[in-house]
Amino acid sequence: MLINKVSDQIKKSKYISRDLSWLRFNYRVLDQARDTNKSFFDRLKFLAITSSNLDEFFMIRVGSLYNYLDYGKERTDYSGLRELPFRKKLLDYAHRFVNDQYLTFNSELKPLFAKNGCDILKVSELTEIEQKKADSYFKNTIFPLLTPMVFDNYHGFPLLMNQLLTFGVVTRTSDEGKPQDRVTFIQIPQNLARFYEINRKDKIIFVPIEDIIRWKIKKFFRNVEIVSVNLFRITRNGDFTLEESDDLEADFVQEIKAKLKTRKKGRVVRLEVERNPSQFMMRILKERWTIDNANVFTINSLLDLRALWQIVNHRQFKDKGFKQPSSVPPLSLPSDGVDMFEYLKEHDVLLHHPYNSMEPVVNLLERAAEDPSVLGIKQTIYRLADQSRVTAALLKAAENGKHVSVLFEVKARFDEERNIKEGERLEKAGCFVIYGISKYKTHTKMMMIIRKEGEKVTRYVHVGSGNYNESTARLYTDVSLLTTNEIYAHDVSEFFNVITGHSRPNEYKYLMTSPKNMRHQLIELIRHEARNAKKGLKSGIVIKINSLEDREVIDELYKASKAGVPVKLIVRGICCLRPGREDLSENISVKSIVGEYLEHARLYYFHNNGDPKVYGGSADIMVRSFDRRIEALFLIANEELKHEAINVLYYNLLDNQNSYIMREDGTYVKKRAGTAEEAIDIHKVFYGKAFCEQEVALV
Repeated sequence: MLINKVSDQIKKSKYISRDLSWLRFNYRVLDQARDTNKSFFDRLKFLAITSSNLDEFFMIRVGSLYNYLDYGKERTDYSGLRELPFRKKLLDYAHRFVNDQYLTFNSELKPLFAKNGCDILKVSELTEIEQKKADSYFKNTIFPLLTPMVFDNYHGFPLLMNQLLTFGVVTRTSDEGKPQDRVTFIQIPQNLARFYEINRKDKIIFVPIEDIIRWKIKKFFRNVEIVSVNLFRITRNGDFTLEESDDLEADFVQEIKAKLKTRKKGRVVRLEVERNPSQFMMRILKERWTIDNANVFTINSLLDLRALWQIVNHRQFKDKGFKQPSSVPPLSLPSDGVDMFEYLKEHDVLLHHPYNSMEPVVNLLERAAEDPSVLGIKQTIYRLADQSRVTAALLKAAENGKHVSVLFEVKARFDEERNIKEGERLEKAGCFVIYGISKYKTHTKMMMIIRKEGEKVTRYVHVGSGNYNESTARLYTDVSLLTTNEIYAHDVSEFFNVITGHSRPNEYKYLMTSPKNMRHQLIELIRHEARNAKKGLKSGIVIKINSLEDREVIDELYKASKAGVPVKLIVRGICCLRPGREDLSENISVKSIVGEYLEHARLYYFHNNGDPKVYGGSADIMVRSFDRRIEALFLIANEELKHEAINVLYYNLLDNQNSYIMREDGTYVKKRAGTAEEAIDIHKVFYGKAFCEQEVALV
């Protein structure tokens, strides 16, 4: 009865739960692992991604929910449920997902290992010679690194680290003739490879390191009775929402460093454990961490499927997965050999990654670092590649005496430590470095190169939706703009003055920014389409984003739908809007594209009665994007580039190979090409420089 009541309440809400929507997104990623048209190794890759995604979900989203529960704060989810009923619903759904995740691994993928030149075997399945090799590896490499930590009346409970595999070994001793059980914890260091690799003539054998340790576990318990050996893994709260300081005078870098330490000992929100664990140990763990069965996930297979990355990335199989085509030249940049400083004086360039390489941006920055005419470089940085060429260029520019200003966002989740280290390197080289704006996260992506050319100074501007990360630029779809247009240059220069100094410009001509005006300006654009529809004029909205969650904007889209505006949304992940509900959103459709590349671009199209306005940039339609982040959307003013951006949206809407259609109840169904319909895969079509010469109709 209670279950039906909860389900009815969720169905009645005009919003979809953010967290339940996220879990549905991870199901779409899991669907890639089930796709028999993909290679075996690509399927393993997507399964590993679902595991990484779920880890972050528990650390951040479930962690956030526990912030409310643990601090006694009230919270009502978009579904209409309060904290405790929602916790039950969310964790029930998470259990269902994990069951489906392991069903995919055990039933669909494990049987295919042998056919693909590899296998995951236990020590007991190895030959005698192979077991001797495993024994030697244990003695020389594993054993010296492991530290047993007993918990009993004389030893306190040890700090167990987040997301490390841990053995809980229950032993029994007789003190004064009375049997006494105690538990000892052994954590497996993260710098040990998850699998011990053995080369056989016809295949590579991957032996889980935990199986080798279990095989030799008695080495740690000489002359002691072992009652049970249990492998588990914990996930701790990594969300700091309620703890973040509003003290603008605080040393914010030190604050972030302190928070990184607390991440290691945040409250436990999930316990993954092998089948049939010791009830003695489980009772201790549940009491210690204040968790119950809803937080416990029993795993009947390989614990932590992120381990599959070692197989996917193995040198023996590097050519067995997806083969990325070579990038194609941007439509607005006819050849690679042009002098970008000269070309950009007369032309704007729109880049569509990864189909267009990020090289024009990186090359421009590297050349600027060496060019004696360049006076300065300003840049925002959110995420960087390992061995970043961007950082190297900025260091070189500083060494060459140029003024370099960099805003490093130290709240970029899970990249905090790297960004702090890179920022400190730049500081030592003489760069002016700002480590974020205390209570806001700087998520915008901007770069400006200031160059003296004769009697004048030219400002070269880059704005985009993606990070300055050469590695992910090959895996994420993004859009970016290179220009010397003075209006962009003025706006971006003003924006840098805002985020690095103390300036409040009245307005920008080509930029929309948050936290000040972005929500209001987007709402006004939506309302303008609604007014046109009511007047009988042509109208329409097409938006491509990662996430849609902000209630105020959702409500305006509902009103626009009622006014007759056709609204087409391409939302990769979270979508809290209900499409196709009678008398609410009948004119709204939602699709999600999940495939070989991570759809990361943000594009906003407003019909404007035949004179479209198109924006690109860093912002999704989320409360955090409007209220807690520094974001920017840029108007694509050049008519040719606007046409290109509209084409990107056009083919996104046509895609029938990677698309999922969202139903009114929040579920998704895979879109299939009809028998007479051309198969359109946008992760392939843009390598053919897809572009319609005629104006395309988006709505």
